[in-house]
Amino acid sequence: MPDFSLESRLRGVIAGIDEAGRGPWAGPVVAAAAVLDRETLPPRLLAELDDSKRLSAARREELFLVLEQCPTIGIGVGIAEVADIDRLNILEATMAAMARAVEALGRPIDHALVDGNRAPRLPCPVTTVVRGDGRSLSIAAASIVAKVTRDRVMTELASAYPGYGFETNMGYGTAQHQAALDRLGVTPHHRRSFAPIASRLREPQLPLSAHH
Repeated sequence: MPDFSLESRLRGVIAGIDEAGRGPWAGPVVAAAAVLDRETLPPRLLAELDDSKRLSAARREELFLVLEQCPTIGIGVGIAEVADIDRLNILEATMAAMARAVEALGRPIDHALVDGNRAPRLPCPVTTVVRGDGRSLSIAAASIVAKVTRDRVMTELASAYPGYGFETNMGYGTAQHQAALDRLGVTPHHRRSFAPIASRLREPQLPLSAHH
């Protein structure tokens, strides 16, 4: 379970940063930055914050609301849309989303703990932490915010583009998603720089139905 051991080695305002959505074929990549106050963190968060992938969707939503409603917690969200992903590549778009998340905090930070092994360009020192969402409470909080925010975006896209299963596959290349691409074609929210989408664009496209 994550704790504050990494944060306790650093001084000043510490932000945990994580992202959701690097692998899917559709939708944005979403990053979040979270600043937790160790003295006032609600006991529930201390006990339950974890890598978002280890939590159910319902539990993530519950913890997200607690994070949002706690006045001493700072949260920033940054989004890189499909156009950013196709223009920059997924890694650079992810780094851009992380920088936007820090900017959205609206406050200076002294150090960033970033999940993974790539450091975004930030106006403060950065420490990368492999599997950090299972080690740092700040990163775990960011992972939950990023995942819930992105899942909500994909659920909205599912209403606008029915048939692709975005509400359950979140844009990942599942069998259902692949079958829908073959049947319905590529939407404006698919990542054209990703090989499975690019290959379909080289084939004759079916017209999207009118409500698309």
